[in-house]
Amino acid sequence: MTATGPVPPQPPALPVLGSRKPSHRERVAEALRAALIAGELRPGEVYSAPGLAARFGVSATPVREAMLDLAKEGLVDTVPNKGFRVTAVSERQLDEYTHIRSLIEIPTTAALAAGADAVALRALRPVAEEIVTSAAAGDLIAYVDADLRFHLGLLALAGNAHLVEVVRDLRRRSRLFGLTALVEQGRLQASAEEHLEILDALLARDEDAVRTVMTRHLGHVRGLWAAGAGAGADADGGAEPGV
Repeated sequence: MTATGPVPPQPPALPVLGSRKPSHRERVAEALRAALIAGELRPGEVYSAPGLAARFGVSATPVREAMLDLAKEGLVDTVPNKGFRVTAVSERQLDEYTHIRSLIEIPTTAALAAGADAVALRALRPVAEEIVTSAAAGDLIAYVDADLRFHLGLLALAGNAHLVEVVRDLRRRSRLFGLTALVEQGRLQASAEEHLEILDALLARDEDAVRTVMTRHLGHVRGLWAAGAGAGADADGGAEPGV
């Protein structure tokens, strides 16, 4: 606290870790979670710690430790003498996750338009820009990681830590297999830019606009579950999907 008043809340680099500096193991775990969400690690496939270590450019020990953390979360299963198998998620489960996320994230984010600190909102702009940059580069792991930090950073401004943890868990359990197709189609960047649109609406104190953008942003998540050329299109022909 300073003489001019309290310091506005700042979004942490990795919301999962609060304000403390993340360990190497925790950073590896976050990268692996992002790879799971993006569909770069596929359900039913068995991955060895050495193989993943080579893929991510790290040693096998933090990967093995991180995968054990993911096993405790139910995201992977251990396969003795082989590695870790990615847990499959049913379409019904994904429907339920998306429904709960919509019930929580849309009204909570929209309500921020009324009173969220403008400085704290502007502090999230670099994260939103990071999402756009990652989309343009086709870096899906960086995209998912920045997307998680952005949305959890917004929700944290509502002041309910339990709500943030619920959404964090739902997002970790989601699968967005269609992201690769969106990159190939050149459509991911349009979805990424919606994060800047959300911020602009919040700073304009336009609650209806925030609700509209958030509804659009989350409304097409289901289309990202499918792999292949049709990923990202909804039943009506496909607005740009959000994450």
